[in-house]
Parts: sequence; structure tokens; C-alpha cells
Amino acid sequence: MDIQGLSAIVTGGASGLGEATARRLAKAGVKVSIFDMNAERGPKVASDIGGHFEKVDVSSADDVEKALANSAAAHGEARIVVNCAGIVVGEKTVGRDNVPHSLDSFSKAIQVNLIGTFNVIRLATARMAGLEPLDTTERGVVINTASIAAMDGQIGQAAYSASKGGIVGMTLPIARDLSKLGIRVCTIAPGLFITPMMESLPEEIQESLGSSVPFPSRLGRPEEYAQLAQQICENAMLNGEVIRLDGAIRLAPR
Repeated sequence: MDIQGLSAIVTGGASGLGEATARRLAKAGVKVSIFDMNAERGPKVASDIGGHFEKVDVSSADDVEKALANSAAAHGEARIVVNCAGIVVGEKTVGRDNVPHSLDSFSKAIQVNLIGTFNVIRLATARMAGLEPLDTTERGVVINTASIAAMDGQIGQAAYSASKGGIVGMTLPIARDLSKLGIRVCTIAPGLFITPMMESLPEEIQESLGSSVPFPSRLGRPEEYAQLAQQICENAMLNGEVIRLDGAIRLAPR
């Protein structure tokens, strides 16, 4: 797929992996719309890259439908969707004093990370399906963000791992669902990356986590996620695949 001049939606594009992806795609000539809840940071990033911003709760059908319509009016219908929006929940199944995991926090992780991702996919690809195929016979591509926690979930990651495992599990069936429409679907499962959450940790902890990666022995950079996202867009044979981007790390229990 030649991405220059195409339109893209990046959820969670106001920071972290999403911001790096939005910036890289824009640099490659893509017209980018950022969907994010951060109404302060989001418009600034969009302005920096000549893009469009929509304040969106990805788990809300109304929010996403309105944002897709507004983005299409600004940039044309999107052929690229990158789902980076998500939250982190850390809580043991049974905690101190035998207190059970909060059902609300578990449900919130599923609602935002898994249902939110599927909500954007279903609504964006329904619009994408009406587009004329490109020269490559593709109509578009969807890239989702899981995590190596989907496979190597640590203590306290039941909710987060379940939400990301759901994204991994639905990648192939959705790719098969959309195959006759010429829409590809892949998922990236990042390892330990420098994100706003990671940056909030003390520097010595960041260094310790980075040194646990076999090679390269450091934290991943958001730009490396963005690089892979662009490569997935451009390589038509990448479809139905979950790609670990983790420097060969396998997470220990804690």
C-alpha cells in the first residue's frame, strides 16, 4: 500500500505509542485524525502534524460514529486505522486481607481496551468497505495494540492481560471476516516501552526494566512501534498476524 495522501485514524494519538505513530504517518504524507480523551494534548499534537483532533471515548458508539464522520469531512474516509487507546489496571485477583479484585476495574479494562478497540474496528471498517479498492486491491488496513502481557501476564495483571488477550484472540477472525472486503488486520504486542506510564517511574527502575530485555537491552522507543505500524500498512502480505515487538523478553511472574 502506498500510504502517501491516504487518511488515517490513530486512537490514543495524543501521547505515547499513538502520538509517535501519528507523527510518523503524517511525516510520510498521511492525513491523520487523532481520537483521544485528552482535549489539551490532542489538539496540540494534531496542530503540530497538520492533522485533525476529535475528543473520543472509544467505547462509546455515538462518540466514534460522530468522530468518524467529522474526520471524513476533514480528510476523507480513512483507509488506515491504528488503535492505541487503552488503560492499565493493576490489581490482584485476591489482594490484602482477602479482598477480591474490583469488578468495576476489571470491567473498565475490558470496556476500554477490548470493547473500545472492537468498537472502532467495526464502525471504521464499515465505512472503509464502501471505498473503491486501491491499485493493490486493498481497501484499507487496521492495526491494533495488544501487549506481551496477553501471553506473559504478570501478578496483578489479570484485567489488563484479559483485555489485551482479547485483542490477540480477535485478530485472526476479524482479518478473515474482512478479507473479502480487501481490509487487512494485524496486531502489535509491544514489550517494555517508554510510555507516559513508564516515564512516571524512577529512572533507576526504568533502567532495571530495560536491562531485563535480552537484546537490545533497553526499553523500546515509541518510534519503533510507529515504524512497525507503517511497515504493516505498506506490506500487503501482513494480515491476521500478531507481532511481538519486545526484544525477545518473556515476562517473569513479577
